[in-house]
Amino acid sequence: MSSEIRLAFAHPSERAIATADGGPVDRISLRDHIVEVEIGAFQAERGTRQRVCFNVVVEVQPIVGHIDDDVDRILSYDRVTEAIATELGAERLNLLETLAERIAERILLEPQALRAFVRIEKLDRGPGALGVEIVRSRSDLGGGVPDTSQERPHPRVVYLSNAAMTSDHLGAWIDALCAEHAPLILCVGLPDEPRADVGHRMAQRRIDLLAIEQNGWVLAARDARCKVVATRTELDWAMKNGQVCIWAPSKIVLDAVEGPDMPVTDTVALTGWFAEEMDASELLVIGAEAPAMANVSVRNSPIGESVL
Repeated sequence: MSSEIRLAFAHPSERAIATADGGPVDRISLRDHIVEVEIGAFQAERGTRQRVCFNVVVEVQPIVGHIDDDVDRILSYDRVTEAIATELGAERLNLLETLAERIAERILLEPQALRAFVRIEKLDRGPGALGVEIVRSRSDLGGGVPDTSQERPHPRVVYLSNAAMTSDHLGAWIDALCAEHAPLILCVGLPDEPRADVGHRMAQRRIDLLAIEQNGWVLAARDARCKVVATRTELDWAMKNGQVCIWAPSKIVLDAVEGPDMPVTDTVALTGWFAEEMDASELLVIGAEAPAMANVSVRNSPIGESVL
């Protein structure tokens, strides 16, 4: 077997040694760290957990002088396992490639880290281990440590009942809410029209979520300022750029690591869950009963009254 093929299947620590650029480096490693997690792009991988194995090697700047047995001077192994846990907990992912990229990037934000080798394998998807391995260096971060000085926006989340959606006051409400200069995300419920009832829990959940999104498009047709948005990335961009959003819930709900514990048909409570996920400054409910919430300020507004 050639050395290239052997290294392709060797532990990342061997690849790190073989591809070193000549400068002295130290290395720390995490071997065979197995976590049960829900991940994967196929429908069969949704709603079920599978074993995923992590092998990580991090090249670090050698410490000059005595370490003095001081843990604060070294890159702790805990920082590697914390990077894995943080990215697994951030959202449900479809691709191992995405997870590997995010873990490597988080590790390389540590000041001692120079290069990261990340191998991730699914252990339960076939007769063998199915996986991906990447190598990233600090220079791959582009500008280095991302600028986190700008705090994520705290939007005002507004739930509109179907009666509120068709109210003659809709345009005036949006005018008034936009004048407040806080990012605005509108949420809607299920349409009044009947929808398919298939008697299968997971399929019915999808049908109900898509029905909410259909109702969101009805709202978008009533006011051209409102755009239907499905992903967290799109929401973050829209909030920073003054775009009025209508939340399409399917992707965020289905990809949430800790999803809503209420039926998605309880659309006011679902909106409350979303408001907490977005760290909203306020949840305003127009034309429906507002939920009791601990972490977000909640306000109720009957149809026909001022929303401010």
